[in-house]
Amino acid sequence: MRILLFTGKGGVGKTTLAAATAAALAGRGRKTLVVSTDPAHSLGDAFGRALGGEPSEVDAVSDGPSAVGSTSGLLHAAQIDTRGLVDSTWRELRRELQTALAGAGLDSLDAEELTVVPGVDELLALTEVQRLAEHGPWETVVVDCGPTAETLRLLALPEAVSGYLSRMFKPGARRTAAAVRRLGAHLESLRALLTDPATTTVRLVLTPERVVVAEARRTLSSLALRGILVDGLIVNRLMPAPGFWRGAAASWMRTRRTQQNAVLAELADAGFGPGQVKPVEHRAVEPVGLEALQEIAYELYQGLDPLAGNEKGVTPLLQVSESDGGYELRVAVPLHRDSEVDLARVDDDLAVTVDGFRRLIALPEMLRPCRITGAESDAHGLVVSLAGNRGPG
Repeated sequence: MRILLFTGKGGVGKTTLAAATAAALAGRGRKTLVVSTDPAHSLGDAFGRALGGEPSEVDAVSDGPSAVGSTSGLLHAAQIDTRGLVDSTWRELRRELQTALAGAGLDSLDAEELTVVPGVDELLALTEVQRLAEHGPWETVVVDCGPTAETLRLLALPEAVSGYLSRMFKPGARRTAAAVRRLGAHLESLRALLTDPATTTVRLVLTPERVVVAEARRTLSSLALRGILVDGLIVNRLMPAPGFWRGAAASWMRTRRTQQNAVLAELADAGFGPGQVKPVEHRAVEPVGLEALQEIAYELYQGLDPLAGNEKGVTPLLQVSESDGGYELRVAVPLHRDSEVDLARVDDDLAVTVDGFRRLIALPEMLRPCRITGAESDAHGLVVSLAGNRGPG
């Protein structure tokens, strides 16, 4: 089972491309679910039909010259109702947590305040995706996530909330209760699902504009810090090829396409090759309905498997090697020349901040007695020098 998450800056067309990719997968015979976690749902608009919180079959279309294939019985879609999940699932668990807190010696008012976990809406949306993926008949689940900022918060939540709970409840305390253990185990399973590159990858959608590319670079760094693999970029809304330009508007279109080509060249210079960056041209008519989505999918994937190439090897987030007098710790996070990077030691953690996105990374046990003596960066990430006790081999 594969999970493919689509995100990007608001307005770049991620919903349309997520729906088109799902149509392509179903057209190749895979039982596919496309689900939206975006609070401003538009997945139903892309298909031209109403969608609910439970998966429903999307009508199939006949094969055509530009279609990927028939999706009959293979393509389903849903839009997650996070408000409804908060009103049902979270209410019961919150009551259990309040009971556990009260049993630990807090009064009812403190217990009430401490169970207001930040980001619970997004956390429940992610939980629902996991439920649908693991308990449904799907071979592939395509997720239309919210805009980039919301997605980054969503993907960081399992680790963040797990840390929040571990500070609230001391390990081994009798009164932490089954509710806390159950929530902790669930959060760990979510984290494992997101960071397993054989199961879950992200596809980043952008338009060929420098401000959008700059945000995409920051997103790549943040996802890498979380251990989440981005398996490709889709550059949407390119001006049509020059052969189609006619009339007085041709000069304007030529200038615009030249600017867009310059942005694509910058992506290539940053290390994104042709196989990793897929272009999609702008259309005169808004693509609505399964047939229009299949036409986009054919342009995007050229009849090839949308998941092809995702089995590539992945560099671990942390790599340790010995050096004179100590160790070198490499943190594999993509950087560019304008990246703002900050490092700090926080107890047994390394606090890494890249372009405003921060993560506490637990140091390997052998490095915990060591002190940081220096750091440098290159295109592949950070290299941190440590000196001190070598600790256990």
